[in-house]
Amino acid sequence: MDNGQYVDGSIYFYSPNKGAPIFFAVAFAISGIYHVYQCISYKSWRLTGFYVSCAVLFSGGFIVREIGAYDYGNLVKYIVSVCLIYAAPPILELANYNILGRILYYVPYHSPIHPGRVITTFAFISSIVEALNGNGAAYSANQSLPQSKQDIGRALLKAALLIQIVVIALFLLLAAVFHRRCVRAGIESDKLRNSLYTLYASTALLTARTIYRIVEYWSVANLHFGPGFDPMSISPIIRYERYFYVFEASLMLINHWMMNLRHPRKYLPKSTKTYLAKDGQEVTGPGYKDPRHFLATVVDPFDLIGLIKGRGKETPFWEQDTGGLGSGDKDDPEAA
Repeated sequence: MDNGQYVDGSIYFYSPNKGAPIFFAVAFAISGIYHVYQCISYKSWRLTGFYVSCAVLFSGGFIVREIGAYDYGNLVKYIVSVCLIYAAPPILELANYNILGRILYYVPYHSPIHPGRVITTFAFISSIVEALNGNGAAYSANQSLPQSKQDIGRALLKAALLIQIVVIALFLLLAAVFHRRCVRAGIESDKLRNSLYTLYASTALLTARTIYRIVEYWSVANLHFGPGFDPMSISPIIRYERYFYVFEASLMLINHWMMNLRHPRKYLPKSTKTYLAKDGQEVTGPGYKDPRHFLATVVDPFDLIGLIKGRGKETPFWEQDTGGLGSGDKDDPEAA
């Protein structure tokens, strides 16, 4: 019963609900199966295959949580369920990075960055965040370490959580700059608008979930458990299971099903070589090329060095003769 009272022996604090995990495990599994069908139908494994992985993690996490609901003092079951459920949202963020990259390929002449470097750039930053998370968790959870090192671990976790918000802000800034350029250029495309609006909605859901996790961690970061500790002094966000199901499970399920219903391939071409010409027609070109070494594009995705040196003055492919109109979906090695 979710009444905010501590249940003796429960690692969760409360006695976990036994029905909700079943619902979410089944709901994520159905979404995942639908994503498999869509990946096959749209031939979009490279673009949306992340959602299949997320569905597996979420479903597995809630299945273990259901098992743990009948054995809420079992630490292993608790850790497994938490790890699986916590591992999925970062993959959803990777999916958004991938989708924004494909959107930039669609209107390459207004992209502030090489479209193919969106996911590598933000994935690199996210890997740093995950490293901080891992080290922070290891230090803060190890009660055998001196208090000073445990405090360092908590500081690393706080830093990682705040950096996540910064990463989201930078991602939205990149999308907004691109969107503003398109609007100012008078580009009218329902496909472009729908794909961007879906991306914004997904990012908003992930941001709300991240804020929830920040508030959750801040509420327990400075607590010191021991003799005489009053469980009722813990924040309601921990004591009530409903917050987890509203701000974690439900938001992520909405995100998953939204991407089923508003699948990116409904709006974006299969090939990265198919783009929206300035006259509003979809045409096929040679594709977005960067003459620099791959590592250089990863380290300097905006080509700031080239901007300083005056490099990159050649005529862009979208201003050259494309050889006619077409979808560009056939026999394209870069198609997702």
